[in-house]
Amino acid sequence: MSLDANLRLFNSPERLPQLRKIVRGIEKESLRVKPSGHLSEKPHPKALGSALCHPHITTDFSEALLEFITAPCSSITATMTELEDIHRITYQHIDDELLWANSMPCQLGRNESIPIGQYGNSNIGQMKTIYRRGLGHRYGRLMQTIAGIHYNFSVPDALWRELQQNSPDKSETLQDFKSAGYFSLIRNFRRYSWLLLYLLGAAPAVCRSFVNGREHRLEPFGNDDHSLHTPYATSLRMGDLGYQSDAQSALVVCYNNLQQYTETLSEALKQDYSPYKTIGLKDNENQYNQLNTSILQIENEFYSAIRPKRTTHKGETPVHALRERGVEYIEVRCVDLNPLLPCGIDEETICFLDTFLLYCLFKNSPLTDEVEYHKIPENLSRTVYSGRDKSLMLLNQDGEIPLIEWGQTLMADIGGVAELLDSANQTAAYSEAFNIMQNRLADQRLTPAATLLDEMRVNNETFYAMSMRKALEHKRFFDSKEPSKETIAKYTALAEKSFADQASIEDKDDLSFDDFLTHYYNQ
Repeated sequence: MSLDANLRLFNSPERLPQLRKIVRGIEKESLRVKPSGHLSEKPHPKALGSALCHPHITTDFSEALLEFITAPCSSITATMTELEDIHRITYQHIDDELLWANSMPCQLGRNESIPIGQYGNSNIGQMKTIYRRGLGHRYGRLMQTIAGIHYNFSVPDALWRELQQNSPDKSETLQDFKSAGYFSLIRNFRRYSWLLLYLLGAAPAVCRSFVNGREHRLEPFGNDDHSLHTPYATSLRMGDLGYQSDAQSALVVCYNNLQQYTETLSEALKQDYSPYKTIGLKDNENQYNQLNTSILQIENEFYSAIRPKRTTHKGETPVHALRERGVEYIEVRCVDLNPLLPCGIDEETICFLDTFLLYCLFKNSPLTDEVEYHKIPENLSRTVYSGRDKSLMLLNQDGEIPLIEWGQTLMADIGGVAELLDSANQTAAYSEAFNIMQNRLADQRLTPAATLLDEMRVNNETFYAMSMRKALEHKRFFDSKEPSKETIAKYTALAEKSFADQASIEDKDDLSFDDFLTHYYNQ
């Protein structure tokens, strides 16, 4: 069905309530840093619980890279309240440390000094640590300290049933139809995600320390040799300074259907890669350097701006879960921390993300061919470095088109989705968020990236000084309001339970780690 047909379908009293049941969740990463801005070398605070088992507070690559996870929720306000609560609880337990406000780190020191995450002695805990050790060997630890926001999104089964009943082929199971629908969303997202980099990108500059010894195309910020940028950058995190892999550059992952997607990733888990074989599976003391010597250690090593996801069972691989039970939700991975916001994201941003993702779902999504497959990363690269340049051209099926012109065409359609979500939720929040984004498209000076560079210019600040100022502002914001007694009690209980859960996992292990790993890969 066309976008207009889907908008008409759901713009009825009996179907509008289904749009109130969109579920989202946020995974927000933040580096713990010392008062000097240098990366913290302290272990994960015990008061925050077990990083292996806590449902809301864990770590990503490093012990110092916290990850805050909100529960799946159909209320945007409740999601943001939970994210604020997690920040406030965390600030009660990190002594004199700060949460770095930017996606791009600073003052990192030597590669070897970055502590990787520790998850205890269980097989699954060891696997998580060895995986991170492998990432360090493969890409360097500096790259793994970049932080971002992952946005999880799903629509209710009732909505899928309506779409299926109005589709030409009703013979599929509902789950197969959902999986195909989520892959349709993913293809459109990949086509148009450059628009999100322009509108939401908040990483236009980096500290020189981050690129020491690396080739780059950045230039000093004015007379400041310590800060590097490009004048019209949006999200340097999403470019070749971010999570990049020569091994993965030749990996063609197909998003046309679930079977092709899982087969591609499964093959990458088995295919040896010579440079990784050179690293070696184990060191001279028989300790693992990495989980395997293949292109990917696990599926999560494959970097993509969006992923199909399915909740896994204990010890189950993500690919196995997708193959067995289909797509459950999607995970958007291209959202920067916005240093202008205490939580790095706000309700306005969430409203637009929901609108954009529903647009990607409702709009017809042809299969991706080889020509388009190569245009997509080129458009992202151009937007990363020059997205706010009015003269920037992107590649579409007809050749080249100005980013602004293409963006205006998309926004003309996205506006109808915002109006539909307003009607469903009896609010004006979606159209208000849409109007703010439309103004950013019309005037690049209103984007987060431009605002941050302007603040640096007006305050005569380095990237480091701006980032420290924002981190201190955010700390004051969270410290200005004590968590409620109920919230404190909740997170105290969660921390205690997480340690008990970790101990239980460790007690129940009955395989050697070698056997555990063999069983994991044989799924």
